[in-house]
Amino acid sequence: MQPSLIAEGIGKTFTLHLQGGVRLPVLAGLGFAVRPGECVVLEGPSGVGKSTVLRAIYGSYGVDRGRILIRHDGAMIDLATAAPRQILAVRRRTLGYVSQFLRVVPRVPTVEVVAEPLLATGCAREPALERARSLLARLRLPERLWDVPPATFSGGEQQRVNLARAFVHPYPVLLLDEPTASLDAKNRAIVVELVRERLAEGAAMLAILHDRQARDAIATRMVELAGVDRAT
Repeated sequence: MQPSLIAEGIGKTFTLHLQGGVRLPVLAGLGFAVRPGECVVLEGPSGVGKSTVLRAIYGSYGVDRGRILIRHDGAMIDLATAAPRQILAVRRRTLGYVSQFLRVVPRVPTVEVVAEPLLATGCAREPALERARSLLARLRLPERLWDVPPATFSGGEQQRVNLARAFVHPYPVLLLDEPTASLDAKNRAIVVELVRERLAEGAAMLAILHDRQARDAIATRMVELAGVDRAT
């Protein structure tokens, strides 16, 4: 089966302008592929660049070298060189992202925050809201909170909104950055179920998981990130 996501020779160095232009290499020569039905988990100590990999794939960070190929609308697109318009189109239809923080427009009710990815693809409003309500109920977010903006929610509640927003649309590729963080055992089990269902449907996932139980339940393969020599 052909990969849905390929990283080839990825390199990334940060320049710390407030520290006199110090250059901090994070990634060098990284490569891997993720196929439909796989959940590949990035392994390595804190600071090795795992979250940087996800942000580079999503287009939040540029890379210095290498290619990031994603299968979008039947063709492979290099996200490392794609125009902003292309990246937005990939995010809209192909690439979902569960980050560690929920970033949404203030004052928008939670149910609309969750439904937005469906609405952005042209889904009718009522079916989109119904799908959003179904996921919020499954993730055990109290119904009294559905019409409230999520800015004042607890960390665990915001994480469930984040998850519902990522799983509301059938993205072919999903990036998961600590998806079970701040969740109790019952909600963690629900997330594991959601991931397994989406994998069975053919999604390709790249994840960071320090939660050993969740990792053991959903990982199909590990990719070890080696540290970069930062000596100058």
